Amino acid sequence: MKRGVKMSELKKQNREFVLPGEEIVNSIDYLPGKNCFREGNSILSKRIGIVNVKGRVISVIPLSGVYVPRGGDMVIGKIEDIQSSGWIVNINSISDAYLPLSGVREFIDTTKTDLSRFYAVGDVIYGKINYANSHTIHLSMQDPRARKFRSGRIVAMSPAKVPRLIGKEGSMINMIKDAALCRINVGQNGLVWFEGEKEDHVVDAIKLIEREASLDGLTDKVSAMLKEAK
Repeated sequence: MKRGVKMSELKKQNREFVLPGEEIVNSIDYLPGKNCFREGNSILSKRIGIVNVKGRVISVIPLSGVYVPRGGDMVIGKIEDIQSSGWIVNINSISDAYLPLSGVREFIDTTKTDLSRFYAVGDVIYGKINYANSHTIHLSMQDPRARKFRSGRIVAMSPAKVPRLIGKEGSMINMIKDAALCRINVGQNGLVWFEGEKEDHVVDAIKLIEREASLDGLTDKVSAMLKEAK
């Protein structure tokens, strides 16, 4: 008879921060997944990141590529599922977010209205992180900036590079908007929506920023690139 997995055996719980070489569990009941390795009975982390426990598989999501949600952040997400009292939203993070009925602007009578009339599976939205802890992420669409995207394009970048894309007091993103003649919404989770006349200019600017985010003179480089692209 196969032994059951005991959560008490975990040295690091699901969604906890972990360092390279740090022990996550000491048990042969678990299997090492991505960014983990076994040493004796133990499973250890290969990377700095967040522990992800799915059944018997232990993996680590590297911090360099994951968005850690914070209250007040504006994010772009995709509706993954519809439940009786809200929506499950993929926000490119360690777990999905939940958009409850209380998080939308309209009153919805669920006995008379199909929730997919508001947000259907596959819809892409721009919402606000209303609440976030290690177990729960709640979204809200009550912020004036919140919306559902019906057209346009979306590209992904490292969430860690988003501040460079935005720039000091919005200087970088406003420069790109003006040069590309595009409307742009930036999600703190590393997803960027845009629509306008010169959409390829936005893509090129994002690639340049992501590639050279740590270098000096980035604003001048992006400005020169946009001028040359006219």
